[in-house]
Amino acid sequence: MDKPQYVRVAVNIPAIDSEFDYSLPDELKDCVLPGCLVEIPFANRVVQGIITRFIDIPSVPEVKAVSGLIDPVPVLTDKQIQLAIWMSKETLTPLGLCIDQMLPPGLVAQADNLYEVITDEINLVKMDQTEQRIMQQLINRGGLRLHQMEAAIPHTTLEGALRKLQQAGQITSRSILLPPKVRPKFVRTASLACPNETINAKKENLSMFPAVQERRQRALEYLMGEPLPVEVTWVYAASGCNMADLIILQEMDLVVLSETEVWRDPLRNVQPLDQEVPELTEDQQKVWNEVKTALEWSRSGEMIQPLLIQGVTGSGKTEIYLRAAAETVNAGRQAIILVPEISLTPQAVQRFLTRFPGQVGLIHSKLTPGERYDTWRRARAGVLPIIVGPRSALFTPLKDLGLIVIDECHDDSYYQREPAPAFSTQRVASRLTELCSAALIMGSATPDVSQQYFARKGTYQHLLLPRRVTPLENGSGKQTEDPGLPPIQVVDMRSELKAGVRSMFSRPLQESLQKVLEAQEQAILFLNRLGTSTFIFCYDCGHTIRCPRCEIPLTYHSVENILLCHHCGYQRQMPKACPNCTSQRIRGFGTGTERVETELKNLFPDARVLRLDSETTQTKGANEIILGHFSAHHADFLVGTQMVTKGHDFPLVTLVGILLAESGLNLPDYRSPERTFQLVTQVAGRSGRSERQGNVILQTYQPEHFVIQAASRHDLNTFYDHEIEQRKRLQYPPYTRLARLIFVNLNEEFCKTQAENVRERIAHRIEEENLGASSVGAALPCYFSRENGQYRYQVVIRSSDPARVLHDIPLNNCRVQIDPVDLL
Repeated sequence: MDKPQYVRVAVNIPAIDSEFDYSLPDELKDCVLPGCLVEIPFANRVVQGIITRFIDIPSVPEVKAVSGLIDPVPVLTDKQIQLAIWMSKETLTPLGLCIDQMLPPGLVAQADNLYEVITDEINLVKMDQTEQRIMQQLINRGGLRLHQMEAAIPHTTLEGALRKLQQAGQITSRSILLPPKVRPKFVRTASLACPNETINAKKENLSMFPAVQERRQRALEYLMGEPLPVEVTWVYAASGCNMADLIILQEMDLVVLSETEVWRDPLRNVQPLDQEVPELTEDQQKVWNEVKTALEWSRSGEMIQPLLIQGVTGSGKTEIYLRAAAETVNAGRQAIILVPEISLTPQAVQRFLTRFPGQVGLIHSKLTPGERYDTWRRARAGVLPIIVGPRSALFTPLKDLGLIVIDECHDDSYYQREPAPAFSTQRVASRLTELCSAALIMGSATPDVSQQYFARKGTYQHLLLPRRVTPLENGSGKQTEDPGLPPIQVVDMRSELKAGVRSMFSRPLQESLQKVLEAQEQAILFLNRLGTSTFIFCYDCGHTIRCPRCEIPLTYHSVENILLCHHCGYQRQMPKACPNCTSQRIRGFGTGTERVETELKNLFPDARVLRLDSETTQTKGANEIILGHFSAHHADFLVGTQMVTKGHDFPLVTLVGILLAESGLNLPDYRSPERTFQLVTQVAGRSGRSERQGNVILQTYQPEHFVIQAASRHDLNTFYDHEIEQRKRLQYPPYTRLARLIFVNLNEEFCKTQAENVRERIAHRIEEENLGASSVGAALPCYFSRENGQYRYQVVIRSSDPARVLHDIPLNNCRVQIDPVDLL
């Protein structure tokens, strides 16, 4: 086979949407492959790029040569390259940004300019102040990158002064490419250089000083008990010696000092569960037979339908995932297991590590760059056949991907809004399984309306787990099925108010919480709002204190006595008087998780209460600590937002209280009813997941609403039938696809004009090309019309192929969301 002469490269510059052709120098022709990370010249700069393919003839007559190879092992597989190209077209995003999703943080480096002084004839008097400061920095510190100079001379525009100094012949600049920020980690190790007998013969003459002699002897005696090289820090701790001592021992041919790579493994301290592989119930066996057949078909290269496992909470879906992963790994292929949020990864990882010790990798954004890099490299090398994590884990470079599992597939967390590209994990996973001849398994107790539609239509293979499975002690023996889901008692809070109850806890809920405490069981209280009060209101003038950047009410947090915007992070102290009329009669209205926690402690002073929301889990590991304490029964009540609804399994939880079921139900978004139904059903499913009977109390001011009625009966079919009719009538997914263009600007009129101009071009395209099945809405303010001080307008397109409608329409000034999960 002839050596490749030319390559096509995707350039690591976000604004560039094209690939470019380069020639290969002779020294690289034998060692590059598609997917390799290379250094290339581009527009008078040196930048990184990814080789996407070899080509025979370049598209232009003159091409530049690739400068160097950054990593000899491809950083992308062939299938990933194909996926990135598809994503670029599907999401209308530059190819470089799609490739960025597939690389670990710190591996990709941006170009920078290095400035150096080139003359000894320097006259600072003739220079302005900025030029003088630049020259002083360069003279004192030597060559500096632009980034370094901007840090040394803050709040100053440097480009003009740098240009003048270059024109005057005072300095020069050249483009440089910094090495990747992440590298393999190496540690110094020590081991014996000769047998123990030789050591014993020589260890009496190590130094003329008794103290030095003693510690060097201790170092040798410690190493004599270690069969493998040991980190030098361990030798220091065991013997009291230092590096100088070890170097002397090496010069005496008694010790060998070397460097050994250390894997930064985030799972090194995870303990496996003490469980045996359970037997399957009748329902599980039926589902597993279908899944196993699908896996066999996929291994033969056949295209198979995605599988949707619709199973009630606690029905044993995870056991099906575990067996599917085992079947895949045993066939020599790899699997990706996706969970909706980072908070669910510890529980999922522990279950998979128990079944597959040493074969599981964890990838998510809260890991250190080194941990992600090492896990990514081990997966690339084929050491880790199973990867667990949220949507970012989907882009792990696996050589022979055979299975993707999307657990809780209905969850909105699987949609990436920012940074670009905005994408649906389900659509990307579906495309990747097509490219790899792999199986796609989606699982949920509450599949979204579109997923149910495609399952009933036959596009997905629909598998059902209609009954719960009672877990056994020690995880061994035959699993048995319990009677079903916990009953849901609906409490009309309007009646509670009429009866004089002013607490956020209804009488039935208070009584049930007392019974839980007496029985030494546990309860979860769910409220989908943060803070102590959802807004601050003046009794005299009616003024509501809002975020100056987002125009939404600020949330009061009593612990810090601050008002906080949960959109942009703006905060201020709680005022003592109304900023509008100076009245001191300002009060908080509404209920947040902080207030629930406080009132719960007041009602039950002896109860142990934990809170799980985005504020209590900001520090690394906080989520695992809170859930670990609750699981170990170090707390009686757990108060939380959506984080408590997903996938957690607490055997002692026999009560779930839903404090305001209709929270979010009346938002102006077509999926608001669906989200409310899913949240209620999911959080209710946390109750009664053992042999103990569970109960749910649902508090609402709208008990007659069809969503509340259907959720209280666990009636997914009735909800679906009602909702699918609405979607058909209003032409929402699954009967069409949506694209959302979001325009953001500090000037409202300019923002509106931009949106209207693009809207007119889209309408013209639909009319000109006779795209009768497509339509475009008006340019309107978003529901959250301001964010971070900027105005927001949106244009919504309905079409079976949104990318075709938007093709070649300039969209540089807006955010593009294809198949958005909300229109807020």
